[in-house]
Amino acid sequence: MKPVYMINGFLESGKTEFITYTLAQPYFQIRGKTLLILCEEGEKEYDADLLKQSRTELVLIEEEEEFTTGRLIELEKKYKPERIIIEYNGMWNYKEMKLPWHWKIEQQITTIDASTFPMYFTNMKSLLAEQIRKSELIIFNRCDGVGDLSSYKRNIKAINQKAEIVFEDANGEINEIMEEDLPYDLKASVIDLNNEGYGIWYLDSLDHLERYEGKTVRFIAMVLKPEQFPHNYFVPGRMAMTCCAEDMAFLGYACEYDQTDALTNKQWVKVTARVEKEYFADYQGEGPVLHALNVEPAKAPKEEVISFV
Repeated sequence: MKPVYMINGFLESGKTEFITYTLAQPYFQIRGKTLLILCEEGEKEYDADLLKQSRTELVLIEEEEEFTTGRLIELEKKYKPERIIIEYNGMWNYKEMKLPWHWKIEQQITTIDASTFPMYFTNMKSLLAEQIRKSELIIFNRCDGVGDLSSYKRNIKAINQKAEIVFEDANGEINEIMEEDLPYDLKASVIDLNNEGYGIWYLDSLDHLERYEGKTVRFIAMVLKPEQFPHNYFVPGRMAMTCCAEDMAFLGYACEYDQTDALTNKQWVKVTARVEKEYFADYQGEGPVLHALNVEPAKAPKEEVISFV
């Protein structure tokens, strides 16, 4: 299999700077050629000396119609690379992209200009979501002067919960993000979660479970009873629109409840539960597990679907 490294992002999002940095690192000075396929030309150009030093062959494919498996195989036969880097055009339809069967994506990274993220997220959600959805790493650069990076993180996590997110300013990586402006009181004896609060709590728990361990939350939820779950466990959660109407996900955590058998799928309930960090097989590791203190029937909320758009 031929390893492929896919670098996504809109024009001027920092793709070229990231690849340039990577090519210059000692760990990348490895045997064999690298084929770098550039799908658009930005203001930044690759240094000819660096390309020579890193044994990198640069090929430009400017038209989406020319990005075909046949064309890619021709390039492979011509240059015989050990690895391939693709600087993909953010305006191309990622869903329609096809690689040769023996090309395997080893890593997918999306670069985002933090100063223009709100504009792209508002006007080009579908294109941006396709870039983000399968990326292991999301790099926000040019974060200088951006006031609410926590909301950026929540927007990304709503689309790709497993992605690692890095924020960078002119001085490099930002290690400490400002404390999130949560719409509920963490010090309350019971943390009541409304529509907005539930979505933020769910996403925040993925990264900061320590904030909620041992605390009690209360929310309206729909019942989901997965067949593979152990006895006396269900998932209280909410449907969420993470990008567009066609892109829906059920957001919820496993909940231990000794009367689970009395519940039915899609039933609406009000759940009061203690949050703990525990191993759960369906998580394939540790994560938030709820322990129900009270579960009672409830009316469906006025807005049944949470929106992150």
